[in-house]
Amino acid sequence: MPLLLILLLCASQLGGMAKPNIVFILADDLGINDLACYGRKEHNTPNLDQLAREGMRFTTAYCAQPICSPSRAAILTGKAPARLHLTTYLPGRPDAPSQKVLHPKMRQELPLEEVTLAEGLKTNGYVTACIGKWHLGGKGFLPTDQGFDFYHPGEATTKPSETEGGKGEYDLTRAAIAFIETNKTRPFFLYLAHNSPHIPFGARSNLVAKNQKAFQPTYAAVIETLDDTVGMLLRKLDELGLRTNTIVIFTSDNGGLHVPEGQHKTITDNSPFRAGKGFLYEGGLRIPLIVRWPGHVREGKVVDTPVINTSWFATLFELAELQPTKNLDAPSFARVLLGKTEKPRPMFWYFPHYTNQGSRPAGAMRDGEWKFIEYYDTATAELYNLEKDPGETRDLASEFPGRARAIARQFHIWRKSMDAQTNSPNPNLKPELFHQLYEAVDVSRYVPSISDDQTRAHVLEWRRGMNDALRQ
Repeated sequence: MPLLLILLLCASQLGGMAKPNIVFILADDLGINDLACYGRKEHNTPNLDQLAREGMRFTTAYCAQPICSPSRAAILTGKAPARLHLTTYLPGRPDAPSQKVLHPKMRQELPLEEVTLAEGLKTNGYVTACIGKWHLGGKGFLPTDQGFDFYHPGEATTKPSETEGGKGEYDLTRAAIAFIETNKTRPFFLYLAHNSPHIPFGARSNLVAKNQKAFQPTYAAVIETLDDTVGMLLRKLDELGLRTNTIVIFTSDNGGLHVPEGQHKTITDNSPFRAGKGFLYEGGLRIPLIVRWPGHVREGKVVDTPVINTSWFATLFELAELQPTKNLDAPSFARVLLGKTEKPRPMFWYFPHYTNQGSRPAGAMRDGEWKFIEYYDTATAELYNLEKDPGETRDLASEFPGRARAIARQFHIWRKSMDAQTNSPNPNLKPELFHQLYEAVDVSRYVPSISDDQTRAHVLEWRRGMNDALRQ
């Protein structure tokens, strides 16, 4: 065989082998501050801190929606939740007499007609696995109906033991490692969606004792357990010689939960960012994001360029040098990962729902340093300068009415292009309940780490009222 032909064949084979593996690790309700490398120094996260040193850490990464199902749908489709008509968690919070407006009747699953990241990668030679939390539909709409070759749901809550944590972390990790070992010689996409640290949470007693000085010792122990399992997975990649050719992504589906919920009086604190899960303020939208790809993504780089998780479809396809599907709602930020500058683009959120966390139907847009939020039950709007006021403490809508109107016009054009669903008046409204839960108390300004006992008791009373409203 001629030497040139041999060289061409070898180059072709190497090109096929060079297709990067993708490991996408998704935490559940992990807040922007919850890792030591993000400032929570009392949390023990050595493996994730090491991953950040070996890769790129983003300080201004956003979720597509501050709640689980729509954020996950955006990651997997590259489409905005507003376009998918999947805008809150499934099945959604029931309507209540405390609401001025009703929730729209949204989809109860990720539509099969949408091309998922798994389907797109599978058609390009990848073997795919979904391990852990799905939360995008039941029978007929499971991961194996959406392009995943292998699905292992695990258990969302487990009894802590010598071999398991409180959120099934080790079982999921063992399944992930087995998948990698089985497919180590071919390109793979592993979507490892942990249930941690979503409530209800629990951890091994020795880890809780170890973390007694943390703001919430059990929560800190859950995060340490999650970190330990990430370390197990990363070590397996090294053991199999897959480090160099594997893109590792670690992130969260939405911001951390800052109000009491379920059996937990305290969970986490997102300050200086306002509010948390369920809110369109920064505490609900900002998420940790760490990306490692040796030789491509710069080591130890901290990036403040705003990015959104709807962009992952386009980004991963560009990094893998594949042709993505058309009509994605968010562009690639591969250039940022590869060390190039990228001008920030406007970002949009549409969340027409009341939530268990106390937020109200709203939409938001970030344009450069400016953040616009409008509420659909009170027809009010807010404007913040995130560069000067990242905690969104000072509403500037009345000081800059022209800018607020200009951003509102741009947002409304986007919302119309999404064919977004809208709210309708609630004929069963009890005004006194709305006032009690949404006007008399503003839990978006609750900062659990610095609140006194009286404030905490007041918020616990609010929580009881929120729960009672669903029973009326």
